[in-house]
Amino acid sequence: MAAADVRRRPKEPQPSGLAFKRGNESKLTYSLKWAAWEWLYTFAGCRCIGFEVKLEGPGGRIVDLAAVGPGNTIYIIEVKASRADFARDNHTHSDLQALKELNEPLLRRGRLARRTLTQATCYAKESRGHDWEREPSYQLALADYQRLRKEEQTYQDRVSTFSVKFHDPRFLAIADYHYVMAPRKLLPAKSVPPQWGLLNEIPEVVVRAPQKEVRKTSGIVSNILRAIARSNSTSIMRAQGVLFTEDGAVFPGELDEEF
Repeated sequence: MAAADVRRRPKEPQPSGLAFKRGNESKLTYSLKWAAWEWLYTFAGCRCIGFEVKLEGPGGRIVDLAAVGPGNTIYIIEVKASRADFARDNHTHSDLQALKELNEPLLRRGRLARRTLTQATCYAKESRGHDWEREPSYQLALADYQRLRKEEQTYQDRVSTFSVKFHDPRFLAIADYHYVMAPRKLLPAKSVPPQWGLLNEIPEVVVRAPQKEVRKTSGIVSNILRAIARSNSTSIMRAQGVLFTEDGAVFPGELDEEF
């Protein structure tokens, strides 16, 4: 959306307690985020906390909450409102390697389907002339080729979104403590990944996260603080009705070029 497309927009007050709720998240997820924020502030002593923080580390990952506490202790919390949501990040590098090994067989099948389609096309044109596309052998080869193309796209999409977040050493190396926040009884303690802890919505610690040996410098802490500041600034502006467009931020009450 460009700034010129935006008319004067009245400020629309947000419902109480939902000012920073993202449009694609459930109220349960949002309430869990605030429970995590409460724990970070009240129990971990953090005074610098941010939602949806994009870190400059591995892959530019976005974490649900990042915080810095006393002694520059860095916390990361991932909120999971369902087992399916948890499972999406709970893959190991071995799982990823096994998925990648499926690529070559799929490519071989795709190459065979393309050769078959080429042969069927030539045969259909030679045998049927202008209505060659009605040749059954061609139609069958085309359907098989299209099915394989869909499988290839589905596979590529799966690889591109396959998450090993909970088990990635690089991700684990950017904070002193990593926690999963989930509703009570959603995740048994034994399912918590190594190097992670578990919080519930009360909020209280169910599984205490071990403190990791993080090679911490002033630069690393500064990067985390800057990422939290950017996240908070963006969230506050969105909550106040600011739109982010191709031409920059459009604040409530601004006029477009037609006025």
